[in-house]
Amino acid sequence: MNTLLAVADSSKAERFQALYHGLNRDTISRNLLSTCYADNIVFCDPFHEVKGISALTDYFIGMYSNVNHIDFIFTSNWHQDERSMLRWTMNFRHPRLRNGELISIEGCSELRWEKDRIVYHRDFFDAGAMLYEHLPVFGWAIRKLKERMQ
Repeated sequence: MNTLLAVADSSKAERFQALYHGLNRDTISRNLLSTCYADNIVFCDPFHEVKGISALTDYFIGMYSNVNHIDFIFTSNWHQDERSMLRWTMNFRHPRLRNGELISIEGCSELRWEKDRIVYHRDFFDAGAMLYEHLPVFGWAIRKLKERMQ
């Protein structure tokens, strides 16, 4: 990869990271998300798949309105051509999970870029560690199952 391409890819990752560092329930808007995402974005995570910037905006508004705190710590990234992978740790507090205590989840995002905008974003993380393990009865069963598998 030549140096100029590496710098261009780095600025994409930096713009993406800056977007997520600035996101909260008060800042989410279509205009803000459009700084990184294309109008025809396809976004997937272990819970949902949404298509289009309007659907993504609505999804983020709903998700962020349910948490008391959320932040992302980006730990590494990789770029090749129009693809990026970024590893991160998400820290969040949800009033109905673990009595509102801080929950940390490691994951990564696969991004595909076209014309400096993300057209595909897929998040990979352990949905059980994020949600199911913190539900009263269901969480107990998952934790016991994990203990037995170790």
